[in-house]
Amino acid sequence: MNKIGLLSILLLGMACQKSISTSSSETELEAKVSRTLATLSLKEKVGQMTQLNLDMISVGEVYNLKEPNELDSVKLRKALVEYGVGSILNVGGHAYSKEYWNQIVSEIQRIALTETKAKIPVLYGIDAIHGANYLLNGTLFPQPLAQAATFNTELVEQGASITAYETRACGIPWNFSPVLDVARQPLWSRVFETYGEDVYMCKTMGLAAIKGYQGENAGDPEKVSACLKHFLGYSMPYTGKDRTAVYMDERMMREYFLPSFKAAIDAGALSIMINSGEINGLPVHANPDILTKLLREELGFDGVVVTDWEDIMKLEHPHRVATNLKEAVKIAINAGVDMSMVPNDYQFSDLLVELVEEGEVPMSRIDEAVSRVLRMKCRLNLFEEPYSPATHSYPLLASDSFVQASYNVAAESITLLKNEKNILPLKLDNKVMITGPMANALTLVNGAWTRTWQGTEPKWNDETKLTIVEAIKTINPNVLYAEGCGINAPTDMENAMSIALNADIIVACMGELPSTEKVGDIHSLDLEQAQIDYVERLAKTGKKIVLVLVENRSRIVREIEPLCAAIVMAYQPSENGTRALADILYGKINPSGKLPMTYPRYTNDLLTYDHKYTDRLDPTFGYNAFNPQWEFGHGLSYSNFTYSNLVLATKELGETDTINVSFTVTNNGSLDGKESALVYVADMVASVTPSVKRLRAFEKKFIAAGTSVDYTLNIPVKDLAFVNKDMVWQVEPGKFVLSVAGLSEIVVVK
Repeated sequence: MNKIGLLSILLLGMACQKSISTSSSETELEAKVSRTLATLSLKEKVGQMTQLNLDMISVGEVYNLKEPNELDSVKLRKALVEYGVGSILNVGGHAYSKEYWNQIVSEIQRIALTETKAKIPVLYGIDAIHGANYLLNGTLFPQPLAQAATFNTELVEQGASITAYETRACGIPWNFSPVLDVARQPLWSRVFETYGEDVYMCKTMGLAAIKGYQGENAGDPEKVSACLKHFLGYSMPYTGKDRTAVYMDERMMREYFLPSFKAAIDAGALSIMINSGEINGLPVHANPDILTKLLREELGFDGVVVTDWEDIMKLEHPHRVATNLKEAVKIAINAGVDMSMVPNDYQFSDLLVELVEEGEVPMSRIDEAVSRVLRMKCRLNLFEEPYSPATHSYPLLASDSFVQASYNVAAESITLLKNEKNILPLKLDNKVMITGPMANALTLVNGAWTRTWQGTEPKWNDETKLTIVEAIKTINPNVLYAEGCGINAPTDMENAMSIALNADIIVACMGELPSTEKVGDIHSLDLEQAQIDYVERLAKTGKKIVLVLVENRSRIVREIEPLCAAIVMAYQPSENGTRALADILYGKINPSGKLPMTYPRYTNDLLTYDHKYTDRLDPTFGYNAFNPQWEFGHGLSYSNFTYSNLVLATKELGETDTINVSFTVTNNGSLDGKESALVYVADMVASVTPSVKRLRAFEKKFIAAGTSVDYTLNIPVKDLAFVNKDMVWQVEPGKFVLSVAGLSEIVVVK
């Protein structure tokens, strides 16, 4: 985004903030919550804990609605007037325009505020995980994994701020994002929704996203509530399949999976969504040790705990820890759930009323949950501004400045993995062929959660946007194109091979179909055989191949990597990122992305970069587990950056001190560029086996060609702590190795 765009947002925010009234203090807020709670019947209280799918109040059947979508006045009044439902979510199949979103939300709020006794506004929620992805002309950003590859927190915050602006413009104040799960299982279908495999990265990028979403005041007409997903341990299923069992000890859970959530809670996140799966045989939705003792008592979270889709129901089937749905409701609510994403019937509401009347769920638990829901509605300013704020016209929605911001994220995320003999950047006089299944389809570069849940329906594409081949043609209109193969099978193969024989360089765009959650479960990380076969056939032409990967997660390319002169990881760059990819391929942008995850070489060799010493490559003793295709943090440039002058202000420190590290980075190339410096620390000896290294700080800077820039980073010694055998965070005295780009120094903690 340019400075003018940012200034406009700031000025609009300041102007509109003056027009809304917010609680002047927490005391007033709590008084309002208490007054409102005292007026509610049991059924109305339970209603506030109920979240329904939009399908339940629309004309038609669930998952088979009338087109275009239309609210059903009878169903709507049943939900709001009869049951007092407090929250609605979802999209009814596909994205809508801003005007239609405003119409839907306004009618829901009108009924809630004029026809119910309680007159409590409804809390509407949506999954806007990479921009306002359920707004027809909303600004789409690269998926979160790509955002992490920028190693630029400012871009992540800015993207979240734009997402909040456009989501609130629809009248929707609650965003089910960010995903703070640490992606330690590369097979998992939701890796692309995360900020990668590293704890520090997920924590840092998550904080940037929350700041962008909520700002200083989530009730601002340009902000939304964040919702942290998915508490806790969801991202490491033993099988690699979504919503399957997790097995981990408490130490691992606390050291690797808890920190991103703790940091976000400390930063004031207003809501949290629970892991749909089970840990060590206990479904998280049924586990008070996690939902109450850990989340509430230890972490001090005072916001709303919401289930994921049908997850109370799933305690009966498939988890089988409840004999029926009524028992499932009892278990989940007593464990600490505040709101149930039901989402397609009223059984939860009816059964919870019965359970309270029978004394199986205490009224105190109900009042606690409802107070949290009401508190969140107050913090979102919904009692004063239940509709899309009439005083705010949202002139920047889908603006050029917003699109530019998305482009900037893509430009800094796309990662150059290989570049033999500097085949990239391409030259205008190169005779280039573009091919492969990802080359000419917007759905494939956008990914899941794009206008539909799985993001695979071309009918909702914005046809003003450019596919990869279309973006490349804006630079070089003479490029040749043939698909050659689809995701799983050859297409116009003979035509493609004929074109390939007439090219100098082949840009082969390979990857996978957008998918998420259970739909995205796969049995192998191997890239589909049709694509492997096609690249091998292209290689037989003797032409240089540039492989562009458009992927949800790392797919194995070991067999074709040696056949490719250059390899570019594009992640899922979005419809606004295809131009950035074209600009990188032709050298208008110097690539600066770095991998936020380890890219595996073999399907069954799936270790993270922060593995243990016994996993290191050591042929003399047979240790060969860690042998990835590319390591975490790998990313090339068209420039040659060299590091020098690593200096520590003090090499001996106490636990309350801060490590001050400085070094110089020189751009020895002929192109300006940006360089992310990644600082790692390794504990040389510890009572719990240490990792070979852990990321502890990073910073990205612009460095003009032929110049040097100094970096200075600070790492609190307390950040070197690990969870010891007694489940206590501890920094043990001793030696630590601090390293950056091949330079290293010893730090002694006394």
